[in-house]
Amino acid sequence: MIILDQVTKFWVTLHIPIHYSISVVEGFFNITHIRNPGVAFGLFARHESEYKALFFIVISIVAIAAILIIFHQSPENKRAVRVGLILIFSGAIGNLIDRILYKEVIDFLDFFYEGFHWPAFNVADSCITTGVSFMMYDLFFGYPINTKISNQPNEPL
Repeated sequence: MIILDQVTKFWVTLHIPIHYSISVVEGFFNITHIRNPGVAFGLFARHESEYKALFFIVISIVAIAAILIIFHQSPENKRAVRVGLILIFSGAIGNLIDRILYKEVIDFLDFFYEGFHWPAFNVADSCITTGVSFMMYDLFFGYPINTKISNQPNEPL
């Protein structure tokens, strides 16, 4: 997923000028080359500081370390959690590469409908969102780790 993220961003950078859009599905989806110096949904994008990029890089590295620790502590039978963590890790690495190279993240997937316009995003952001969805699925529908099924009516679990 990291390679797919970087290849798509490289393609956009080569073929689409910044702030230019290519209509893919009229009235619904464009490929639009934008740069996001902030975090998700453009938060802190307008905040000016010479240390902003460094701050986001450090936060990303800490988050990636935490993801690796949680992954190695998660039981192998918690597949949804582990897949979710792998996707979140991939997305975090993809956006970290952008922050290191460009001090901002390349976004290009641009969805809208009538008056509603979703903030542009990229493959890494999609990985993070999908990974969180896998983890939420496990939280609400997964089985407890230590569940022991017993045929004995009075045996404690």
